[in-house]
Amino acid sequence: MRRLPKGFLLALGCILLVAACQRRPAAPRPNRKIDMHAHFGPDAVQHVIELMDHYGVDAIVNLSGGIPGHGLEQQLGAAARYPGRIFVFANLDWRQPLMGPGYGERMAAGLQRARALGARGIKIPKALGLGFTDYTGTLIKVDEPELDPVFERAGELGLPIAIHVGDPVAFWQPLGPENERFDELRVHPEWSFHGKPVPSWEELFAALERRVARHPRTTFISVHFGNAPEYPERVSALLDRYSNLLVDTAARVPEIGRHPARDMRALFQRHADRILFGTDLGVGVRQFDLMLGSTSDKPPTQSDVDHFFASTFRYFESGDRGLAHPTPIQGRWTIEGISLPPEVLRKVYGTNAERILGMTIPDSPGRSSASQ
Repeated sequence: MRRLPKGFLLALGCILLVAACQRRPAAPRPNRKIDMHAHFGPDAVQHVIELMDHYGVDAIVNLSGGIPGHGLEQQLGAAARYPGRIFVFANLDWRQPLMGPGYGERMAAGLQRARALGARGIKIPKALGLGFTDYTGTLIKVDEPELDPVFERAGELGLPIAIHVGDPVAFWQPLGPENERFDELRVHPEWSFHGKPVPSWEELFAALERRVARHPRTTFISVHFGNAPEYPERVSALLDRYSNLLVDTAARVPEIGRHPARDMRALFQRHADRILFGTDLGVGVRQFDLMLGSTSDKPPTQSDVDHFFASTFRYFESGDRGLAHPTPIQGRWTIEGISLPPEVLRKVYGTNAERILGMTIPDSPGRSSASQ
């Protein structure tokens, strides 16, 4: 039998090696990521999907859903173009308190319609307790009994309530260079509550606890890390006391990242079933019409967007120290990554959200290689 030339054998070996490599199974996908806290209009969904695909986000929850007859149908229609990718929380009709007594019952009646249309939950903004007034011109309290029917009906319908109460503690402090959030307040002086006739931060936080305690059959998502990222020990205590309470991480990685990594890792492990990943990403139609946890006095650049997502994920996934946090305008400090164990990361990034949304989210079709 004639022997084959060595060159031929070498070439054949290379061909077989390449073929074997091509047949290897794909590497395991990273954890499925579900962003439980974002804001955008129906015209921005294509931009949202592009961002999700590029940065490895499988599904997203739009908390700016509107109300039946005023935006909700349009938001749900836009989300339906991307099944399994975008979910919508409805809002409440805050015109009702201006129309006389019984407004809580009237607002509660709208929840049934919102759910029938396809809303997955309800979002209540910080204007409750800080801005909304009733028919007498009185500021509506977070724990105003007139609103009890809204929270009870949400529980009956299985609609979780994402609730924003208050704001960063620094927003109640004097506005000046010594304020640790001065960079942000300088751009948005209207966000300062110092000297204004509104409840104190402590009063609002206490009212939030009373509201959660009053409705044990209703699921609450206390956004922005329990609306108290400055005090993680207080957030942990509330999670211990109320089994109907969850928190999200939206726009507060800069704040929670300041606390010792060991303590925060322990908190995440203790409450692994009760913490939801969120960004507070705001998306407009144009490429850099974005809110990356907050807004500066100029539009973000591509580098800013890359940094926002990369540093957010690094906080949860790495043990990096001296890490530049996702939203520079929120404070001039660095943070420490908490290097969550894989089983905790899976829950925070995705499975907790799937439980709250009541479904399993399919893998997204288009993650970029940069997000792997």
